[in-house]
Amino acid sequence: MIEKISKTDAEWKAQLTSEQYYVTRQHGTEHPFTGEYCMVKEKGVYECICCGLELFDGDSKFDSGTGWPSFTDPVAEENILNIVDRSYGMSRTEIRCAKCEAHLGHVFPDGPPPTHRRFCLNSVSLFLRKH
Repeated sequence: MIEKISKTDAEWKAQLTSEQYYVTRQHGTEHPFTGEYCMVKEKGVYECICCGLELFDGDSKFDSGTGWPSFTDPVAEENILNIVDRSYGMSRTEIRCAKCEAHLGHVFPDGPPPTHRRFCLNSVSLFLRKH
């Protein structure tokens, strides 16, 4: 069981950059091919920028060609919340951090085998802790 963390908007704004706040707390999206981790191939664990929860291992990262960092699997399924997102006239699955509910991105069923999942994330929602 993941222990939840809750902060006020003022506390999040003091901790995060304006872009990090926009994406993680207001469910925004960074522009494709602009994120710090879009093309990174370094080993490490990607953590939530808001609370430090381990989310994705660099070994599950792949180049999806979409312009956002993409992964096949989370470090642990319980570290990710799946939320139905019906914005913009479509239905998709938003992913959030299970500890602080930061918006991370979306998961799609068009990834490579064996999972066929593509966790498509915003770089600003992540921090890479290198091995």
